[in-house]
Amino acid sequence: MAREFQRGHKAKISDLTAGTDLYVGVQIAAPGLSFDISCFGLDADEKLSDDRYFIFFNQPKSPEESIQLLGAQAGDTESFRVTLDRIPAAVHKLSFTATIDGAGQMSQVGPGYIRIVAGGEEVVRYAFTGSEFTTERAVMLGDFYLKDVWRFAAVGQGFDGGLDALLKNFGGEVAEEEPAAPPQPSAGGGPVPGFAPPTAPAALPAPAPSFGAPAGPLAATPAQAPAPPPAPAPQPVHAAPTIVAPMAPPGGTVPPPPAPAPYGQQPPQQPRFGQVPGQMPPPAAPSPYGAPAPFGQQPPGAPQGVPQGMPAGGAGLQAALQPYKEAPTGQRWTSQNGQLVRIDLGEGGSPVLARQGSMVMYQGKVDFGYKGAGFVGRVVGNATGQEMQLMRCTGRGQVFLAEEGAHLHPVELQGDGICVSAENVLAFDESLQYEVRRIEGHGIPGGALFTMQFQGTGTVVVKTHGTPVVLPVTPTTFADCNAVVAWSAAAQVIISSQVRLRRNAYPGHSGETVNLQFRGAPGNFIVVQPYEV
Repeated sequence: MAREFQRGHKAKISDLTAGTDLYVGVQIAAPGLSFDISCFGLDADEKLSDDRYFIFFNQPKSPEESIQLLGAQAGDTESFRVTLDRIPAAVHKLSFTATIDGAGQMSQVGPGYIRIVAGGEEVVRYAFTGSEFTTERAVMLGDFYLKDVWRFAAVGQGFDGGLDALLKNFGGEVAEEEPAAPPQPSAGGGPVPGFAPPTAPAALPAPAPSFGAPAGPLAATPAQAPAPPPAPAPQPVHAAPTIVAPMAPPGGTVPPPPAPAPYGQQPPQQPRFGQVPGQMPPPAAPSPYGAPAPFGQQPPGAPQGVPQGMPAGGAGLQAALQPYKEAPTGQRWTSQNGQLVRIDLGEGGSPVLARQGSMVMYQGKVDFGYKGAGFVGRVVGNATGQEMQLMRCTGRGQVFLAEEGAHLHPVELQGDGICVSAENVLAFDESLQYEVRRIEGHGIPGGALFTMQFQGTGTVVVKTHGTPVVLPVTPTTFADCNAVVAWSAAAQVIISSQVRLRRNAYPGHSGETVNLQFRGAPGNFIVVQPYEV
């Protein structure tokens, strides 16, 4: 019986089957779309060092024929033959991918799968649907990878670019395209594959792959299911990254506005020219008119009831408080300053989920209620460290949120997604979908890291320690897992352990052990804060 894999599941091939001559079938379809299904043979650095191991419609087999493209059969959109014991030692991974040929996005696809068949029996299947993706135009379906022995991993990772971008991501070069028809299956006059069983009488059904795929199509293949209606074309969104308010001031050097001083106290003085910040300014020269009175106090002999240097009409007070006035913009989410955000709630609008205790003030008729995660949510939150204690804000009015002076950044999503740890989330629209996402890896505590993935249309407020930096994702982007705040959901994340944890106790250790490697098409980004949790 075939094992059903979920995204992220891995297993040794030897635990699935004793055979090494395998059939890999891919089923993917969408109304009006066509797909290119390929296999990339990668080296130890996960790069396509030899273009002959890029198996696609125009290059249907590797030099030693350990990887062969077979075409559509047995209900599969595309199929491959993989002979593991014939793969060269330089190839450490086989990555099976599907890309859209032309316009479209992966959210339009119907139910699909990638499966492995050995000896005529299906041993593993990873199923997926278009609801798992958004605007991606490619998807990495599954990997065969060599780690002491050959293993299989269900990947299901979206990729924004098409086939050319995917090829460049793996280090290949895109040549000028030449029109070439895909290989057509033989009607009966072609040679029988060398690994085919002896020819049986005509009673054998024709659709079965000659080397042992199931004898007929499955009872209910995704190809027979009604296709979902095409998703509406995405509206133009911000250029990448999808940050509504800039996470750094224009120019990158302007500091955030200073917090207002408590009423009746002297605001902190800016250092004078040549003065080291943090030092007390030198005493001022004695004035012939006497020392000035402290801020908010009357000098000797001054009329009582009128602050010194301030007109009786109060215009000076208004001018002093003007820089700190509320800044309404008519938007649902408004940054009042670097550490305070305002939410405008309206009748019929979507409620807001915020971290419990983060409200500092509100205006209007607003109700605050407890938002429970349910039994399953509490179990998952406790097990992964991604539990959020939330309150539900409803009604009509304005709510002001802050927490411990953290820098706040509203991030607007319009059908796209972002991954951010629960510790770095202050509030978000209830209309957004969110779930715990697992980042697997070896050599780290617990064997995995976890994060929250937000998708849909709405805003999520991200907290940072200090002013963060937004960086584009490149093939050589690495970041400390304790300093990363967020990244685009379409980016692929890989655990990279530079030093084993048990070496921490030995002298000379660098202190940098677990890093995250980010890969993805142009437009993907990561957000890093100048602070390690």
